[in-house]
Amino acid sequence: MTKEFGFKPIGYVRTDADEDMIRKDRKNVLSEIVISEDLIEALDGIEDFSHLFIVFYMHKASNEKISLKVHPRGRKDLPLVGVFATRSPYRPNHLGLTLVELVKKDGNKIKVRGLDAIDGTPIIDIKPYDPLDLAQEARVPEWWIKLHQDT
Repeated sequence: MTKEFGFKPIGYVRTDADEDMIRKDRKNVLSEIVISEDLIEALDGIEDFSHLFIVFYMHKASNEKISLKVHPRGRKDLPLVGVFATRSPYRPNHLGLTLVELVKKDGNKIKVRGLDAIDGTPIIDIKPYDPLDLAQEARVPEWWIKLHQDT
């Protein structure tokens, strides 16, 4: 079994959006990711992609709230499911993953649309979107459909 390990952030999020704004209209939230100066060369060529996957550490999620089973978004009208079947921030490793639109690259800064991370969030990694990532026949449970019809 693998021993515990850590990550060094490659950068941080700058945004005016708070958690409520992100929850209500994530697709339109603009954020800036500021990459460490010593990693600036790692951004070469990124502007040729329209979308990126952003891996980040949800640094404000409390370790006290970790639960193996949750109601999605805390809604008691939805079934109790395993935390790995949700996007809950209250998970063992507090990692987030979001597909964003790349708006602009400027030096060590990239502006993105659709990031569901708050100001100061540490960025762990950036990966370009590849059309091979598209699942042709994806399925979701009924509760997920209900959740997104109500929002």
